[in-house]
Amino acid sequence: MEPTIKSPRIPGTVFNRDEMGGVTGEKFLSKIFFVTDGIMLGQIREITGIDGTTLQNWVKRGWLMRPHNKLYGKDQLARILIINMMRDTMQLSKISFLLHYINGRLDDTSDDIVTDSELYDYICRLLDLLMEKGSGGVRRLPELIQSVTSTYEERRPGARERLNRALEVIILSCWASLLKGRADVLLEGLEAEED
Repeated sequence: MEPTIKSPRIPGTVFNRDEMGGVTGEKFLSKIFFVTDGIMLGQIREITGIDGTTLQNWVKRGWLMRPHNKLYGKDQLARILIINMMRDTMQLSKISFLLHYINGRLDDTSDDIVTDSELYDYICRLLDLLMEKGSGGVRRLPELIQSVTSTYEERRPGARERLNRALEVIILSCWASLLKGRADVLLEGLEAEED
């Protein structure tokens, strides 16, 4: 029997999925930005659990665009959530490479093949599918990715293949993080038995 891997949280956040109406991806981002075009650093800390110094360091290193008038936009939040999802299982420099592989230069949106909020939505949809299907879904990951990105319109030749290859790496990293969380829970149970 396969272990069930579920996460009660919205990917990349500290928010409980059920408390937010079960939404993830684009629907979650739309809820956050429903009445505003930008959110402040303190709000990002509340959403992600990441301290302000870390976020400012990501800006200095060029992994995240500087806020405009101290406000972070939808794509900036999506990028933060994506980084946050993978940082347990992947070095930040590798995460930065992946995001650059997908969207080129951070300060130039003309070379992007997908917005960060669209990328976050694809990731969330794929993680939701994997949580439904378990490790059988992981074995079929390339097929699931093709299905989820089937409506993606290429902005340049080869963009879909580039996106799909990067998504496979991202999803495996996120899945590994979920597996690690499951292992941690099981280990805590073993330690409690010994006490």
